[in-house]
Amino acid sequence: MTISNAPLHVHAGNGPWPLHSAAASQALERRALAQVAPMTLMEAAGLAVARLALAIAPQAGRVVVWVGPGNNGGDGLVAARLLHGRGWRVQVWTTGDPAALPADAHQAWQRAQAAGVPMAPVPLGPEAQGPVGFDCSRTLHIDALLGLGLRRAPAGALAQAIAQLQAAAAGGAPVLAIDLPSGLHPDTGCALGAADAPWGGAVRATDTLSLLTLKPGLFTAQGRDHAGRVWLHRLGVPAGPADAVLSGPPAWAARPHGHHKGSHGDVAVVGGAPGMVGAAWLAASAALAAGAGRVYCSPLDPEAALLDPAHPGLMGRSAWWREPASTLETATVVCGCGGGEAVQAALPPLLAATPRLVLDADALNAIATAPALQALLQARTSSEAQTLLTPHPLEAARLLGCSTAEVQADRVAAAQALVARYGAAVVLKGSGSVIAAPGALPHINPTGNAALASAGTGDVLAGWVAGLWAQAPGASAGEVARQAVWQHGRAADLHEPAARGAPLRAEALIEVLALRALG
Repeated sequence: MTISNAPLHVHAGNGPWPLHSAAASQALERRALAQVAPMTLMEAAGLAVARLALAIAPQAGRVVVWVGPGNNGGDGLVAARLLHGRGWRVQVWTTGDPAALPADAHQAWQRAQAAGVPMAPVPLGPEAQGPVGFDCSRTLHIDALLGLGLRRAPAGALAQAIAQLQAAAAGGAPVLAIDLPSGLHPDTGCALGAADAPWGGAVRATDTLSLLTLKPGLFTAQGRDHAGRVWLHRLGVPAGPADAVLSGPPAWAARPHGHHKGSHGDVAVVGGAPGMVGAAWLAASAALAAGAGRVYCSPLDPEAALLDPAHPGLMGRSAWWREPASTLETATVVCGCGGGEAVQAALPPLLAATPRLVLDADALNAIATAPALQALLQARTSSEAQTLLTPHPLEAARLLGCSTAEVQADRVAAAQALVARYGAAVVLKGSGSVIAAPGALPHINPTGNAALASAGTGDVLAGWVAGLWAQAPGASAGEVARQAVWQHGRAADLHEPAARGAPLRAEALIEVLALRALG
């Protein structure tokens, strides 16, 4: 078995990438192991880890390898031996009896011992940083403690080892995790340890080398915070069918010269109850910036002005949802942004007549508590009408009748549950937003950052989706949602103040989207 290709850097700009669950990854590993001689796959994995270590920390020359009780630890032992052979100063800390390691991992331990690699049980205290004389900031740490089999919080020696490793990371040391940061659930992205534990629930790596497959948990929930930069090495083993997809950048096409505003569809935004009218105007502004030909804003506040002086290209309409069905059937509609309780009256005609409907915020809250509205939403599946729900975790919990914690415990499953219950496409917002749709694999979005955690950015997303959808009325809700969510997050990634951690104002987000995300 010859492994010559280098690890692939997985990032927002070079997808889409197939994602495989822990069960699928373990099944793939078993099939691969059955086809090669013992140690072949582990030697290949350790070589991939060593190569990446040399690439990401070429000036280090020092490495501490933290070895757990399974084959993940064996991969680390192979990497330790290879780096030792390259002249690096190596220290291996083990968390259990080497004699109890699985067969391949035990052989990796024997080979490392024969090569003279320094190995000892994990110590307590500062000496865990490495041998005397190690400079923490110039020492690479390799996390080979836990792999795919993790299903509960680490305890005992493993928890102590993670705490020591986290102390090194806090001191500025880079950390390369093998397959997954230890303590991170491979499917859900949840850090399984207590958040207030000394080791923070899971290892926080600067880089993660995922072997054979990419795991969904690296890209959603807490995964992005813990995985750092993600790399993939397939070890020469073809992957099987995917369980999910990491979204890639959407295709962009220039408008034909012969087009006019009527060629790009109409959007109507219904929202903005008293005190929240700005949410509706934000969504409308985003739809216009996305390229919709004509955008109408219909505030639910009867006293609201029907003009936004800052955006005179938007057209105000009073009670647009009361227009004849022939009018409602011509537009892509956003409903719910700042809608308050007043949105309940607007929902029945919109659910009954609009061909493309984006439901956000208070529209979702209204549906969650009204069986009659739920029935109207579910009835849309029997027609050609399409619906996109864009909940944050609390709104998703209300729609599912569960807690926010339960939604966040398995975000992909929660999004799929919403699709099954309501027959609509779904964007479950958050870190690693999940886009799910009927008959399609779930997608996880790789763009965006915490700068989007500011008022109005969700309204902007709802309007942006509608603006894109109005221009491509034949596209499915899921297709348009994947494009819009990728661009929405990418705008935050490209905006310099956001990159420095500053919150991104919704108005500024629209401008960044208009200037940068489309081309």
